[in-house]
Amino acid sequence: MNPAALGISAIAVHQPSWQLDNAWFGPAMPRKFFHHTGIESRAISLDDEVTMGIAAVRKLQRETGCSLADCRGIVFVSPSFIPASIARRHLDAAGAARERPGRAAREIARQLGLTRCRTIGINWFCCGFTRALSLVSHRWAPRLGLRRDEFVLVVVASRISRITDYANVQTAGLFGDMASATLLATPASRRHPIHFDIVHATAEKQQVEKPAFDFVVRDHVPVPAPDGGTSHDDARLVYALDGMAIAEIAPRAMSAAVGKALAEAGLGAADVNFVVPHQAGTGIVRFAGMKLDELGVHGELVNGLTRRTGNVSACSVPHALHETWSRLTGLVACPTAAVGAPGRPEALQGCVLLRSTPHHDRRATVAA
Repeated sequence: MNPAALGISAIAVHQPSWQLDNAWFGPAMPRKFFHHTGIESRAISLDDEVTMGIAAVRKLQRETGCSLADCRGIVFVSPSFIPASIARRHLDAAGAARERPGRAAREIARQLGLTRCRTIGINWFCCGFTRALSLVSHRWAPRLGLRRDEFVLVVVASRISRITDYANVQTAGLFGDMASATLLATPASRRHPIHFDIVHATAEKQQVEKPAFDFVVRDHVPVPAPDGGTSHDDARLVYALDGMAIAEIAPRAMSAAVGKALAEAGLGAADVNFVVPHQAGTGIVRFAGMKLDELGVHGELVNGLTRRTGNVSACSVPHALHETWSRLTGLVACPTAAVGAPGRPEALQGCVLLRSTPHHDRRATVAA
């Protein structure tokens, strides 16, 4: 047995209760928005990312009975944290410090009472979960030497609503808020048996023709209120996204990531039973499926999970795995694509290859 081998034992998802429907945007929302994205509504969180992440961990505890005394590490991922270069330019020192994912990771560990727990915080936008699994698999696992029932948590908290330009109806409806907690354990664990072995995990940067993402300050931006009304921010730091460019880049990036992951793992396209891609929107996933077909990857494509969530960014893959958990068997490819650093001509792509374990397959058979 590989002492550094890890797998996914459980996933918990926390979705805020406030749902913002497309109706809030009124007639300004493009008529084809739902057709292209599959999004009817999205969750908006009134809590910050640390609070959301803790809520996901507490839910994982309730659902699995896991003891945090066995947690050896937390990787905190947040695509809604403002990158350091932007934070230093637009925020005061205290505000910029609050945008550090590493600081948030330590705060989560502190609030959970974990005093001897390794922590790290990352962003990596919609590829954050993929990047986290890559870091744990390649850097942490060989060094931690997890004992039989010890585990690592990957906690993702996405609150992109706080950096959304709600006056831009082309992009304002794309994202929703969500948090997730994923428990990674070793094959030897009896308390937390693995459902999916991590066969391969990688995430990397790629150069593109021009920047498709940045941050800007907008004046007098409308902001939704929980009562269905609207307030306004006099000056709001928001993301600016070239949606058309992303729609062109993302499907190709995801299919390329699957092809590269399979080659590096010594597997073939025909080995893939399921593809669980980043749920950026139904149209992008359909296009990614077409590109995967060209590679000979014909496994069942999971799509259509954005209707009541929107694009939940780095929470997308754990959420999709959670929603399709019982029917996933065999080799599962989970590709992701994302914007790169603000103002830079780059994109991110990655892929996690999972294989269902005999423990998972037995339970799936019983459930069926």
